[in-house]
Amino acid sequence: MAELIELSDPDDPRLADYRDLRDVQLRTHLEAEHGLFLAEGEKVVRRAVEAGFAPRSFLMAPRWLAGLHDVLDRSPAPCFVVSEALAEQVTGFHVHRGALASLERRPLATLDEVVDGATRVAVLEDLVDHANVGAAFRNAAALGVDAVLLSPRCADPLYRRAIKVSMGAVLQIPWTRVEPWPGGLAALVDAGFDIAALTLGEGSIELDELAAVRQQRLALVFGTEGDGITAITSALARYRVRIPMRAGIDSLNVAAATAVAFYATRRLPDASR
Repeated sequence: MAELIELSDPDDPRLADYRDLRDVQLRTHLEAEHGLFLAEGEKVVRRAVEAGFAPRSFLMAPRWLAGLHDVLDRSPAPCFVVSEALAEQVTGFHVHRGALASLERRPLATLDEVVDGATRVAVLEDLVDHANVGAAFRNAAALGVDAVLLSPRCADPLYRRAIKVSMGAVLQIPWTRVEPWPGGLAALVDAGFDIAALTLGEGSIELDELAAVRQQRLALVFGTEGDGITAITSALARYRVRIPMRAGIDSLNVAAATAVAFYATRRLPDASR
């Protein structure tokens, strides 16, 4: 059972995990160095714990305790109870979603482990916006994508904003990073995946054409905001695919593009059976 510890000093060293959450560079360094990540909100905290991530501590005001009492009852990690004003002072923002938790990261799974049994995966190349990464994970979970693969430079799915936007989907859907990049994608081809890269480049087919081909295993690749996929990654793809647009609009935000592509390539029941 979590020990409830009341704190009143914003400089208390026990609050170090929660300090200055708005500073992306600070958080990235701190979380990488100490192997932690932050979950925000009752639903996300609950999903993180239920997914097997070990809590280091919890942070919440007294009125938030009841909503997570069952999670706290099962956890040996301390719960720091603070005033709402102190929570805002420590974190740098208004903590309005009920709770925060600091949790231990787990070692990344291997590519083989993540794609074992998968028939459709998403590949994110060098996305820099944590919100886009979180949205892509949420879309993947909602639309039946089995796993997500990231390039080494892709933004961290376990950064607080990515988790928040994904509504905890990054804690549920299998994912890992592919190294070396992009050469590591050859392992997907060896595993029987057809690689389809979303691109505006020459020789691309419309998404409906890809959806009409029933692949046994499909990997959908999405490139970084602005520049899209790299030429090397495009060259590895069996299909180069575009989402058709009306005149004057050349592309969608990458998060929106993932939703469209995931929906278009979803597995439909076989009408012949």
